Amino acid sequence: MIEWWQAILLGIVEGVTEFLPISSTGHLTLVEKLLGLGVADPSVTAFTAIIQVGAMVAAIIFFWSDIVRFATAWFGGLFHRDRRDHPDYRMGWAIIVGFVVTAGIALVLKDLVEGPLRSLWAVVAGLLGWSVVMFIADRVGKAYRAEGSITWKDGAILGVLQAIALVPGVSRSGATIAGGLLRGIDRVSATRMSFFLGIPTLIASGVFEAASQFHNIAAPGGAGWLATGLGTVVSGVVAYASIAWLLRFVAHNDFTAFIIYRVGLAIAIAILLLTGTIAAV
Repeated sequence: MIEWWQAILLGIVEGVTEFLPISSTGHLTLVEKLLGLGVADPSVTAFTAIIQVGAMVAAIIFFWSDIVRFATAWFGGLFHRDRRDHPDYRMGWAIIVGFVVTAGIALVLKDLVEGPLRSLWAVVAGLLGWSVVMFIADRVGKAYRAEGSITWKDGAILGVLQAIALVPGVSRSGATIAGGLLRGIDRVSATRMSFFLGIPTLIASGVFEAASQFHNIAAPGGAGWLATGLGTVVSGVVAYASIAWLLRFVAHNDFTAFIIYRVGLAIAIAILLLTGTIAAV
């Protein structure tokens, strides 16, 4: 059973880290481990996935006008050929294709992600390995493309990279933003695209986990629906503020600070593991 204060703490961690390129799953896995929770427990895994929905609802509220604009353009383009050159129509397809690609890969790798990859050593590897990719992308990316240039091909590529973020420590936003930069998309547009791809992906994941793990969450000793609901609400409130901050930050800064933080966190977790302070699983 997850206590109410643990649910609040985990909701705050999720809300702060979901959209920052520092891996929300990695942070949640570490904090859950420090709290003495079984990170491989199906109900805890489901709790982790479900509270992400709160962050996604915050993103929907924050980007509501953009979502309506994309949806309107996409539906309009389906029935009117002359509207298919509009950037918002292409963005609609980019989001749909990216979501389908990620969902397909996630379903295939579901057992692996919820099993062996729940190890804190996987978190360490993900943090360090993807930090190298982010460092390269931040310095090699030409940033000559604006949001209006994004197509379904970009969506497909970013969808694959978003699926790579199933490895704890990689970071979903870190994967898609780095991919966007390597595709020549400017930093703000790549960050916004990360939000747009994440909304359908993580809501679908949360709903799937809620439906498939309902009995585990509600069972004696499970996470509990009260704690799960509380964590979801808290993550949404905190995430809204996190979104606003990140968009302001990326408009004037590169990702060096995040990369340094990721490497430092990976080293700290490795030390805790090597000294036996915490177990990997």
